[in-house]
Amino acid sequence: MKRMPRASTKPEVAVRRELHRRGLRYRTNHPGLPGRPDIAFTKVRLAVFVDGCFWHRCPEHGVLPKNNREWWQAKLQRNVERDREKDAALVALNWHVCHFWEHENPERVADEISRLWRALRYGGSA
Repeated sequence: MKRMPRASTKPEVAVRRELHRRGLRYRTNHPGLPGRPDIAFTKVRLAVFVDGCFWHRCPEHGVLPKNNREWWQAKLQRNVERDREKDAALVALNWHVCHFWEHENPERVADEISRLWRALRYGGSA
């Protein structure tokens, strides 16, 4: 597990490239925020997480390993609980939080993030 990348995974980079191509600027893995969001738009307080299907228990693709099943169940459940805790901490700091799955189309994800960013930036509904 130590060898698993914590940041700049392929799905995350694909979303970042699409956002950058659209002219949006952001911070990556912001160290001053709970959970170190993958993408943070500091001016509009929007935190974006691109979650891995295995590690965050995607309802479509998340599977439990057959070996050591109980340990993995507890491990992955704790990951989901930690996600909710960091979301609550960010909301308490007046941040908007959104999560996307690694299997989602990067262009569609960028569309949604762009829409949220514009709504927050220019006063629309988020």
